[in-house]
Amino acid sequence: MAYVTGRCMCSDLMRRAYDVDDVVHLVRCLYSDRVHFHDRSVEITSGLSVHRIGGHTAGLQVVRVWTERGWVVIASDASHLYANMQKRIPYLGIYHMDEIIEGFRTLHQLADGSADHIVPGHDPLVMKLYPAPSKDLEGIVVRLDRAPVAGPRL
Repeated sequence: MAYVTGRCMCSDLMRRAYDVDDVVHLVRCLYSDRVHFHDRSVEITSGLSVHRIGGHTAGLQVVRVWTERGWVVIASDASHLYANMQKRIPYLGIYHMDEIIEGFRTLHQLADGSADHIVPGHDPLVMKLYPAPSKDLEGIVVRLDRAPVAGPRL
């Protein structure tokens, strides 16, 4: 919030990734008491928690959810692609490099047993590796509570 409303947004390059209407909407939600800030790991409800990773952005968090196959971590921007985690290679758009590298380790600590329990935020492989809930939803949505059809290998 501080970032998208702060001095970095004076740069056209830095604000390209943000839609001003989305930022204004977030500010309106803040003023209507619909935003809660968490700077640490917090259990939202039983089986659902958020964990601060940082790195890509100052307040980046990942989501950990309990499923039939154990704890699954939705990595969001903590790892855009499987290759980022596997090779420990950060991607462009870095706020703090050290937090990204430590974040890769944290993702594995939060996950339940294997890399198959970590889902990167932008990898098209996710749609190929995980099963769809039904035939008519193939290529649209996947079930992360099920084991991947194939492991996240490159």
